[in-house]
Amino acid sequence: MTVHPWTEPFDLFDSWMKEAVAQEVNDPDAMNLATVDDRGHPTSRMVLLKAVDPKGFVFYTNLESRKGQNLAVNTHVALCFHWKSLRRQVRVEGPVEAVSEAEADAYFASRSRGSQIGAWASQQSRPLATRFELERRVAEFTAKFGLGKVPRPAHWSGFRVLPERIEFWKDKPFRLHDRSVFTRDGESWTVEKLFP
Repeated sequence: MTVHPWTEPFDLFDSWMKEAVAQEVNDPDAMNLATVDDRGHPTSRMVLLKAVDPKGFVFYTNLESRKGQNLAVNTHVALCFHWKSLRRQVRVEGPVEAVSEAEADAYFASRSRGSQIGAWASQQSRPLATRFELERRVAEFTAKFGLGKVPRPAHWSGFRVLPERIEFWKDKPFRLHDRSVFTRDGESWTVEKLFP
């Protein structure tokens, strides 16, 4: 086991992400997010990575959604990036922290107007009687904001996953895959190879 500088797994992730952006047909930034509810039951869904920095991996969501409710009771999550065309995956485990209000505001302002209106209109994860109900809410908030700026709803923000463990997996012949796992050790990382 060797000790590596703090940035090393993020540098490796950045190089793999650049290759994915160049080669994946759809959503190279898609990642599976697994959370656990108040009964200890796991659930997972695909979300999009919106930023990565030496602190962690950022995504945004409706705080009142099922995932938002899960994160309110258990902040530990797992992420999995799978780039099928590259035959690679990255697994991340650790707690989340809320992004700053300034970060959430800046990202929300960068979204398309339709997505901004959608954040107001969708009562994410709650029962929807008919599609018309959603369309009515979209029309309602479109009229409410007119041509003006659409502010970020209080129930919409982001989280940064603070990795404690990052595993890089690369496909190899005969299922003898290459696996490297980085484990946080204070301000640095230890890294070791794993059997496939």
